Amino acid sequence: MLHALQRRLIWVLLWCAVTALGCVALARLQLTQLREAFETDARIVHRLLSQRVVQHDAVMATLALLQAAHDPAGSSAQPEQRLASVYPQFLGVRRRDHGALWPQDNLRAAEEQSRQSRRAVLADVDFSRGRYQLVLSAEPASYALLIDLRSTVPWSEWPMQPDTSPVRVTLEHAGQSFVVQPGHIGSDGWRFDFHKHLATPSQPFDVVALRQVGWRELPWGRMLAWALLVAGALAALMTLQRQRAGRRRAEELLRLGQVARLNTLGELAAGMAHELNQPLTAVLANTQAANRLLAEEPPELATARNAMTQAVEQARRACDVVGRLRRAVERPDLAGQVQAIVLQDAVRNALYLLEPECKRRHVEPQLEASAAPISVLAEPVALEQIIHNLLMNALQALEQVPARERQLRVTLDAEGTLGVISVADSGPGIAADVLPRIFEPFFTTREAGLGLGLSLCETLATGMGGSLMAAHNAPRGAVFRLSLPLAAKP
Repeated sequence: MLHALQRRLIWVLLWCAVTALGCVALARLQLTQLREAFETDARIVHRLLSQRVVQHDAVMATLALLQAAHDPAGSSAQPEQRLASVYPQFLGVRRRDHGALWPQDNLRAAEEQSRQSRRAVLADVDFSRGRYQLVLSAEPASYALLIDLRSTVPWSEWPMQPDTSPVRVTLEHAGQSFVVQPGHIGSDGWRFDFHKHLATPSQPFDVVALRQVGWRELPWGRMLAWALLVAGALAALMTLQRQRAGRRRAEELLRLGQVARLNTLGELAAGMAHELNQPLTAVLANTQAANRLLAEEPPELATARNAMTQAVEQARRACDVVGRLRRAVERPDLAGQVQAIVLQDAVRNALYLLEPECKRRHVEPQLEASAAPISVLAEPVALEQIIHNLLMNALQALEQVPARERQLRVTLDAEGTLGVISVADSGPGIAADVLPRIFEPFFTTREAGLGLGLSLCETLATGMGGSLMAAHNAPRGAVFRLSLPLAAKP
């Protein structure tokens, strides 16, 4: 049972590991896709805003090239005043004619800087109001352009929904910040950022985009589907492995059954040969005596003597046949086939083969063994058959007591030069008058039993240089002790 729980735990841990790896891969893929989409939108935003500010430079340069001569009569036919109707981001255009002065100091300073750099420059930046001024020095007139940031954004071409998009877009300059798109920035998860200057030196604003990916945006549906898929695949694999293990267990039990039947046949044949040899020997002795007696009779009994002679020959022939049968069915000498075997491995293998039988009888075997391996000299098949027979006998005995009282304990120990296997059960036990005859051939207390199982086990144990004993188990049940010589340590 403990091994079954360990196997299930291994399968659960394997499921957790494969599921975790798959979920991490799916999450990374989702984050990669979100980052790529964010960077694409941010680059589009930068391109659109750069186009607009470059357009501002072009408008001011056009004004400087196309400016009309100053009308002293105060004509209002100044083309720059019509820019607001074409470009909604222009809140106003101011003109300084030749010989006049700007009323503000910042405009005068900006014009001087523009004259030196020969391009438009910033005169005033007020991101709190979403405005800034651009000044271009020219002759005979200079211009100052008041620009609205909100109207500068080309919303018709904007790649995101400004009210619902989670991306935050701002313009940064000299510690000031203007929020173009508020977005939704949380405190947990993964943060993506984008930072790039606009494509003109006259309006050196920084485009900053932020994207906060929260845990809710991970592909939980796909991860759940992956977990279920892995669970299904591992369940199918576990079922296949269980079927293969069951098939191997059945094949092993079949092999043990075949070996047991062959050994039982040998035991039965040996017993029959022994039983038949005695009456045949008596027939031979009586026939020889009769032959001698008939030899003293008158000659007319020659026919009788011939008949007795033929009887003697037939009796001898019968003895020869029985002898050949016995030699044919005798088991090979196990002493020449022993090898070093670890008792813990042999017992665990037998318990594994009998696991279905234990579950069917609601018995949970208890194995008590030292951590150090106990190696004995034994013939592998013979040792396997002995352990299998002892465990099966214990399980059959436990069927006679209530399920809650069923206990099966297997103890492995090294005692001197012997390795000992003890199989103890809490069954009805062995009666006092039965115990001395428990290993006799053809003696059994079960219906339809041949009485050769324990006899065969004792014979196999003896053939390997060991012994098998039975005793009462306190407070109830029986215990069988198999002792085998310990293998020499390398």
